[in-house]
Amino acid sequence: MPRYVRYREHGIVHTGVVRHDRVQDLPGDPDILTLLQAPEAERADVLLRSGRQQRKPVEQTQLLTPVEPRAMRDFVAFEAHIAGMKKSEPGDGSVPEPWYEAPAFLFMNPWSVVGTGAEIPMPPFTERLDFELEVAAIVKNTVRDVPIEEAAGHIAGYCILNDWSARDIQGREMRIGLGPSKGKDFANTLGPWITTPDELEPYRDGDRFDLEMTVEVNGEVIGGDNLRNMSWSFEEMLVHASRDAWVGAGDALASGTASTGALSERWSRSGALTPPPLRVGDVVRMTVAGLGSIENRVVEQTSPGHTVPRARRTYGPDRL
Repeated sequence: MPRYVRYREHGIVHTGVVRHDRVQDLPGDPDILTLLQAPEAERADVLLRSGRQQRKPVEQTQLLTPVEPRAMRDFVAFEAHIAGMKKSEPGDGSVPEPWYEAPAFLFMNPWSVVGTGAEIPMPPFTERLDFELEVAAIVKNTVRDVPIEEAAGHIAGYCILNDWSARDIQGREMRIGLGPSKGKDFANTLGPWITTPDELEPYRDGDRFDLEMTVEVNGEVIGGDNLRNMSWSFEEMLVHASRDAWVGAGDALASGTASTGALSERWSRSGALTPPPLRVGDVVRMTVAGLGSIENRVVEQTSPGHTVPRARRTYGPDRL
């Protein structure tokens, strides 16, 4: 199968396939998930009727997110990343034992998803803007209580994900005992297209994929890992996510940050803000073998940065 993409041309959203670094339109602009859910013969017919006309080169096309998820779960599946982050808390690099018990995840804001090439406004009140190098599996069918032997059949394909993070805001929030909220709700890049599982078969290594991952800032490689180093497979993550819960068609299951795939891990390991936090004008590019690349530029803040007052105290010894 080809790689499926959504793109905008003259203000109209189209569905296409990427072949030889060019985007080719699909007749009728079918929904990507609907197409991937269809029988193989029907998909083949759509591709055959797409004709031979080649569209613009990929680099000249305004790519959109290949799907618009209703829910996004961000796992923490790279042990080395957790160990690196724990160099600063609790300080010895030990991974908490509960982490090994099950693939933990947090929910992300699906309304914040943007495509490659989109500008990322600097969030207000942060001095430590960061990125996270990840891969996301896109769920093909709405499912519940998926057994491991059926999980692979419910994965439509894979995308690159950048989970943008305001680390100073996130750090303050998590001291309360809950996950990050405003530290992570402002932007997530998903794309550049959906690569179907059969396209990745040459990279298969057991139930993982041998995919090299790198992240660059302004053309300089900052970190990298290999997707096969995940401690759980995407199929296992789907089994866990769907246990006694619905996971919807088009939902994203993200791997979590690859080792050295975030500035914060480097800061934790070294005890210094080196490399420095992202600034306006910085360009972040992520590349994963077999999946392509996504790239975004950080631009000036656009939010007015409205604030709310501190909590009104309503509890005290005199109220017992």
